[in-house]
Formats: sequence, structure tokens, C-alpha cells
Amino acid sequence: MEVAVYNIEGTDTGKRVNLAESVFALETPNDHAIYLDVRQIHANRRQGTHKAKERGEISGTGKKPFRQKGTGNARQGDRKSPLWRHGGRVFGPRPRNYGFQLNKKVKALARRSALTYKAREESIRVLENFTFDSPSTKSFLSVLSNMEISGKKVLFVTGEVDRNVYLSGRNLPKTQVVPAADLNTYDILNAEMVVLTEDAVNVIHERLVN
Repeated sequence: MEVAVYNIEGTDTGKRVNLAESVFALETPNDHAIYLDVRQIHANRRQGTHKAKERGEISGTGKKPFRQKGTGNARQGDRKSPLWRHGGRVFGPRPRNYGFQLNKKVKALARRSALTYKAREESIRVLENFTFDSPSTKSFLSVLSNMEISGKKVLFVTGEVDRNVYLSGRNLPKTQVVPAADLNTYDILNAEMVVLTEDAVNVIHERLVN
């Protein structure tokens, strides 16, 4: 499928870029692969540092609070029991890693499926390669305005890490700038508009074309 290439002034350059159908035009996008990949992304972002003290970890006496028999109360071993106020917690949370492994082919299929959905929604724009001489949020906003996508959630994908472009867009709350190598399924689906530079299209083809 061919799409137009725009420049930073928002005008059609007359050039066309061919987006691989095996990446941007799947006949049946795999929703389950998308679900697994997004679930893994969220799981890997969890800190997992939660911790509660159990009865063996809190400070306190090990002495029985009262004698075993004759009081009419239920027998108690010590005041660190979970049944007592300030006692330890039963089966409290412990630090753990929520991440899990996912096949590379499944992750690639999920990204292809997500890009296919965006292409169907006509939410993908291709921009000719450019850079800024120095970081400038004003210039970045001008690019978005010229493309008539300012105010939308924008995922801006560059071919390689471009420090000036990244620094220009990082202050914008609805804009995310990433290199094509770091593109993931969640970011694609979370964006209202995906903007790819020509170099980014080439990198995506190298990584995702079967």
C-alpha cells in the first residue's frame, strides 16, 4: 500500500512510500497477540516492591498474653498473632517480579496487528526525514500544527534516536517521541495518530516484514 510523504510544512512532497502489506495490512489482525503483548508491557512496568510484615517479622514479645487454661478466652501463643491488634499479617504481599516471557514472533505479530488497525483508521502519516538544529518545542508544535494533528495523542517515530527531536517533543503532554527500534504495541494503540519518518518506515520493515 502506498501513502503520501509530507514535509514539516504539512504539504505533500509528491513522493510515495510503500508500506508492506505484511505489516500494515494484515487480513486478520490477531487480537489475542495484542492482548498478550500489552499485558506483558504492563506487567513489566510494575515495581512489585509491596511488602507487609508477617508474624515472624514484627517486633514484640514471645510471651503468652495470659495462661493457657482457666480464663475462658481462646488460647493465644503471643501478641504477634494476626488475631491481635498490631499483630503480623496473614499471607501478606511480598516483593515479586510480575514480568513474564513472550515469544518474539508473538510480539512481532502484535505490533503488525496494531499497525494494521491504525492503517485501517487512516491514523498513520509518513513524514520526510528531518531534524532540528537545536531543541525547540515551538518548532515541534509548528510541525504538528502544519500536519493538523496538534491537540491529539501523537506517537512520533524516528528512524534512530534523534536527541533534538526528542527534547523538542518531550514536554508536550500528548506527544511521545520514540525510535523505531523501541516501538511497542501499547504505544501504537494508545495514540490517536502515528507519525513515521521515512527512516522509521525502513526500520519497521527490517524488523517486522516476514
